[in-house]
Amino acid sequence: MPETKSKRSGETQIRSVGKALTIINYLAESPGEMPLVKIASKLGMAKSTVHGLLSTLKDFGYIEQSPFTGNYKLGIRLFELGSIVANSFDVRTIAAPYIQQLVDKIEETVHLVTLDKGEVLYIDKRESHQSLRIVSQIGMRLPAHCTGVGKALLAYLPPEELKYLIKTKGLPRYTQNTITDPEKLEEELRRVRERGYAVDVEEIMESLCCIAAPVFDHTGKAVAAISVSGPTARLEGERFDMIVTMVMQTAKEISAGLGCRNTPGVGR
Repeated sequence: MPETKSKRSGETQIRSVGKALTIINYLAESPGEMPLVKIASKLGMAKSTVHGLLSTLKDFGYIEQSPFTGNYKLGIRLFELGSIVANSFDVRTIAAPYIQQLVDKIEETVHLVTLDKGEVLYIDKRESHQSLRIVSQIGMRLPAHCTGVGKALLAYLPPEELKYLIKTKGLPRYTQNTITDPEKLEEELRRVRERGYAVDVEEIMESLCCIAAPVFDHTGKAVAAISVSGPTARLEGERFDMIVTMVMQTAKEISAGLGCRNTPGVGR
């Protein structure tokens, strides 16, 4: 007899598979082990149906049953699969088509960086076709406190880690706009969290402007940042506002590709 199917959101859904996944989701959100009777009651399913599904899931390692209480919990196989998925999230590979799309649309240089040993490490760069371009390269390192990408990442560090980096790295001046006071930097990072993006206006180099946004992984951690960089004169007024919107949207899309379901909102 063929498996019964139902229509949901315009797609064919296998009911037994849907019920099994519902059970897994319920156990994932429940504290500790759960008895069969409670699972069936909470999900509105017959005990015989739930028992059959649990037995099948247990055979495949997705569910474990306590030999003492007979109650159920998630199995080790789900942890193994989660680790496989997490390890497959390579930020550079996932970000590549998004940052290329961004540079194609706005015709300015786009960077992808990570924070390494208190500095920003450039792991990808997409060049614009403008005659006046940014001199940078993959593998280059720059200080974090005076770059847009750096501030986008520093803003989401634990306070203790941020203070340690400031103490060990210092806040050297590169231009007259460089923030060299720890309290002013912390205030700037608070604004970054509030609005969701960071800006470097001639803080690392004269006539250079950078608009950046953080990229979050499946745990909600800021693991990278993307930026649009160009001459200050080209990143002003309405164009500045447009680029801010596009950078934030691109960062959000990359974060989703890394498994981030709920990007940390503004106001943190």
